[in-house]
Amino acid sequence: MANLTLLYAKAALTGFTRRGTELPDSSLDAEVTVDPAHLARYAGVCGFGLRDQLPITYPHVLGFGLQLRLMTGPGFPFPLPGLVHVANRIRQHRPLLVTEPLSLHVGLGNLRPHERGRQFDVVTTASVDGEEVWVDVSTYLRRGGGTVETGTGTAGTDSARADPPAPTARWRLPGDLGRRYADASGDRNPIHLHALTAKAFGFPRAIAHGMWSKARCVAAFEGRLPDAYEVDVRFKAPIPLLGEVDFSSAPTGDGWRFALWSRKPHLEGVISG
Repeated sequence: MANLTLLYAKAALTGFTRRGTELPDSSLDAEVTVDPAHLARYAGVCGFGLRDQLPITYPHVLGFGLQLRLMTGPGFPFPLPGLVHVANRIRQHRPLLVTEPLSLHVGLGNLRPHERGRQFDVVTTASVDGEEVWVDVSTYLRRGGGTVETGTGTAGTDSARADPPAPTARWRLPGDLGRRYADASGDRNPIHLHALTAKAFGFPRAIAHGMWSKARCVAAFEGRLPDAYEVDVRFKAPIPLLGEVDFSSAPTGDGWRFALWSRKPHLEGVISG
């Protein structure tokens, strides 16, 4: 993995110089193998069991260093501090085995208007022997100068006004969850680590990683998912640490719908075949 702490420091020091209206035409590639000890840490903090197949969310952390390098690299127009991860969609074409080397490719694209600013995608693919087996699309929002068009946002307000779904489980989130997930994922964004560092960015307490919340939800369906499927989530509101969240799930025609709530919706997602 790249030294992500240094990349975050670079982002903090150079963010004020970043200006632009276009994404650079750049991408990065890497060949990776799975470290069983690292996978075990990740599985433990996210609630997955240890199996010979990778959790669908795990290749995201293998590619996170490449994603961060692109977003701190030359020509990237937005300062990393202040970007909001608003959505993530992952499709697995078949199970990925722990023993399989993965070829990762990460690129930027689809810069487009959002009602609160502009949004873009970071697309990560994993291939085995030249065959694409896994695709991850993370959508980020850069606030400011947004449009007033309806339907362009990924974090709408309808669910914020709706009654919460009936919970099927309640999860207590410890105060060190952000640090534990950072150790497993490499994502050491200060807003997730300590109350003091989170306050510097406007949060009263540290908040849980969005990709931890997605992984924890997927882990709740372990043993009930097909070999090939997609998990699409929208991140609605930060989850403060420590705290409690209600998890709800319900079957759909070809999968599941699920959500995390406390006093407000934090995450809403769909699993489909």
